[in-house]
Amino acid sequence: MTDAADGAIRVASPAGRWIVLTTVLGSSMALLDSTVINVALPRIGEDLDTDLAALQWTVNAYMLTLAGLILLGGALGDRFGRRRVFVIGVVWFAVASLLCGLAPNAAVLIAARALQGVGGALLTPGSLALIQASFHPDDRARAVGLWSGLGGVGAAVGPFVGGWLVDGPGWRWVFLLNLPLAAVCLPVALRHVPESRDPEAHGRFDVLGAALAALALALVTYALIEVPVQGASVTVIGAAIGGVLLGVAFVQVERSRADPMVPPSIFASRQFTAVNIVTFCVYAALGGFFFLSAIQLQVVAGYSALGAGTALLPTTVLMLLFSASAGDLGRRIGPRIPLTVGPLLAAAGMLLMLRVGPGASLSSYVQDVLPAVLVLGTGMVILVAPLTATVLAAVDTGRAGLASGINNAAARAAGLLAVAALPLLAGMGPEAYRDAGEFAATFRRAMPMCAGLLVAGSVIAWWTVRTTPEAARRCRPECTTHCGVTAPPLEPERQTAERAGGT
Repeated sequence: MTDAADGAIRVASPAGRWIVLTTVLGSSMALLDSTVINVALPRIGEDLDTDLAALQWTVNAYMLTLAGLILLGGALGDRFGRRRVFVIGVVWFAVASLLCGLAPNAAVLIAARALQGVGGALLTPGSLALIQASFHPDDRARAVGLWSGLGGVGAAVGPFVGGWLVDGPGWRWVFLLNLPLAAVCLPVALRHVPESRDPEAHGRFDVLGAALAALALALVTYALIEVPVQGASVTVIGAAIGGVLLGVAFVQVERSRADPMVPPSIFASRQFTAVNIVTFCVYAALGGFFFLSAIQLQVVAGYSALGAGTALLPTTVLMLLFSASAGDLGRRIGPRIPLTVGPLLAAAGMLLMLRVGPGASLSSYVQDVLPAVLVLGTGMVILVAPLTATVLAAVDTGRAGLASGINNAAARAAGLLAVAALPLLAGMGPEAYRDAGEFAATFRRAMPMCAGLLVAGSVIAWWTVRTTPEAARRCRPECTTHCGVTAPPLEPERQTAERAGGT
């Protein structure tokens, strides 16, 4: 078998096809459970007889451990072997999925979801790292494209399959579906995927930093979710203060460590910092929207789980079909306009969802829901690809993996905090999802908040994003004060393609 360290595998070879299949299956498991869970929430609440807070934790327990540990997961793969850590992540994720599917109550389900997030933090960064390490430089861009495209198909069918499972055999199969995926992924990975590691990886792992980040997010999330239930109790206030203090401690630890998980120096690029703030605004809005809209369609509009999953499908289909073209457009005109216009369109789509109320039905889908999801999807198409490209262009190529990981963690943390905070800010009670009238009223208050986050992201992008990636390459490598971007000089087309494939 070809050694991955040689980077000599071709996409068209049998080994190349096996690697693409393995990485797509692994990343699809983590992706499916983050996209289909919202559709299953009302049925989970009814079956386990639980309140809205437990449903929030069902979503957030997964995102919490994933956001807090994903950078550490990538570092473990670089040190101990990317295939090894990827395989451990797949096994871990499958076992946690089994626990989710068998959970007798909400407490066990939430704990199992947290374990799922740990598995996701191990396998998610490993899937792309395996492609980068295994394929010949000339084929990396193509391999990444196949991985992205096939993963996009999985994301597109996820809500449909999830809704079908919830309405058919039951919500538990949303989690149990991961077991056959893992059963196919594991033997293929062990037999056909070469091992690789970073020979220059050294130093101690920043376990303290990862723990502080995860605990800070956990305490703040706990305070936001429990306020409607407990009020301003000593426990809630203590959790909020403790979360803030741990967040401050995390910043101090990262500044003082020799090998920090999040090197403060990476934020010397103003462009990188600004685009991550835009990312936070965008993904907080999207996380809150998809969490609440799936419940709104079922509890208020009377859709089935399958109907709700299918209703939101056009946003993903648009992303799948046109994201590449949007990325090309961003490269031609620069990211400033897409990152300004895209969030505004997405905000308009969210406001159009206010038309979906007790009078809506499947028969009025074209009038009530489709315009909203089409406008939202168009906005997402325009902004997502340029957002990612701008993050990677804002740092030198050697830090592209770190930049991508930080941006991914920011997006996950944003969704986590949005799901925790929006019900509180909108005034949702613990039993709101059981009452169509109450949920509809709070949904009408929540959607303008989500739209406001997108408008804020748009304004930040307009005022801070100045330079196109192409222009950045023409700047001096040390140019961080003029254009806010650290980037290498222009290079031959082949080297540029190699770098794109490596990100």
